[in-house]
Amino acid sequence: MDHCPKRIVCLTEETTETLYLLGEEERIVGISGFTVRPKGVRQEKQIVSTFTHASYEEIIALSPDLVIGFSDIQAEIAEKLIRRGITVWINNYRSISGIYQMIYQLGSLVGKSKEANALISGYQSKIEHIQSEVKQWSVQPKVYFEEWYDPIISGIKWVSEIVQICGGIDLFHHLSEESLAKDRIIKDAQEVVDSNPDIVLVSWCGKMFKPKRMFERFHWKSIKAFQTDDYYEIPSSVILQPGPAALSDGIDQIHGIFKQWVLKQQT
Repeated sequence: MDHCPKRIVCLTEETTETLYLLGEEERIVGISGFTVRPKGVRQEKQIVSTFTHASYEEIIALSPDLVIGFSDIQAEIAEKLIRRGITVWINNYRSISGIYQMIYQLGSLVGKSKEANALISGYQSKIEHIQSEVKQWSVQPKVYFEEWYDPIISGIKWVSEIVQICGGIDLFHHLSEESLAKDRIIKDAQEVVDSNPDIVLVSWCGKMFKPKRMFERFHWKSIKAFQTDDYYEIPSSVILQPGPAALSDGIDQIHGIFKQWVLKQQT
């Protein structure tokens, strides 16, 4: 008899994508409005939430036996659902190891622990291959990653880890250890100017990147990355999603940008 949850609501994208990758998408009955992966999921599943708000009556009407969310930001949603008798699982990791843990735990919940381990092994092999390549580089780019523009917020831990895996030097790595965005605020924009990054990566939590908004900050046009046109937008769906997207498309995009920069230094 299958005792695994059969009617799952995913309040964030990473668990939705993971269930699809495990071949268990039929268990999903509700998703977040921010979910765009895998392609077509928005036409297949009912949208019942954003990141900070949920349609409680719609969720309850779906009769879920499990609701999965992410981080302290969804604590209020979780509390309200629990008080309505719904079983809720909230992940609260910030690292690549946490992503692996989520994939394995979710796989175990739906009877696919073997497949989850295979998925994790694939990501680990990709990372090992990239690390082996970047060890051969004679130069490393200094990198600034911006997660939000006002206030200025630097990258979360799994982003910082990806930057370093891909051969970059994360100039604000020390802030990435802070789990809350408010603790990753760069209070003095001059710090970024003084650090003079070779590459600027931007992902404004789903909001379109506008270079003018960034580089009209005082002295920011003097930054090397601006002078050499080495500033890039990374879609939030592939780097700020703490799941398969970050370890596939996200890591590939960042590795490609860094590799291109290294090749330019050699010409």
